[in-house]
Amino acid sequence: MSEHAISSAEITMPHAPASGTGRIWRVFWLLSFVTIIELILGFGLAKHWYGDPATSHTIILCVKGALCILSLAKAFYIVSVFMHLGDEVRNMIMTIVVPLCLFIWFIAAFLWDGTSWKNLKNTDAGSHPAKTEQHQPAAVEKGSKE
Repeated sequence: MSEHAISSAEITMPHAPASGTGRIWRVFWLLSFVTIIELILGFGLAKHWYGDPATSHTIILCVKGALCILSLAKAFYIVSVFMHLGDEVRNMIMTIVVPLCLFIWFIAAFLWDGTSWKNLKNTDAGSHPAKTEQHQPAAVEKGSKE
């Protein structure tokens, strides 16, 4: 008989809990806390917390900035821990972070350019129609036939 005819016993290993779950739970609770803070700030944008948007523009702008910063912090932790980018070598991280920063810069540059174009159109630099010469009909001489 050949060796292939002999069946081998199945090798099984019991499931062992992962040893690195403490870090995941810490990040989970941190992300939960940051999310709760974001929700409180976001729901607080109602008029009865911060006042009328016309009068409290600075406060509302600061709250929106804080929401953006908290969202970026959450994205950092998600990418770092759950997508395991924090455990990679520096060159691998840079191949992901540098194009991401360029992409964000492109968006900001396009928004800036679009706003400047809109503002340029709403000024005398190009928003008013060009004045064309008005041609008057030729004056009719006295005594001539029309």
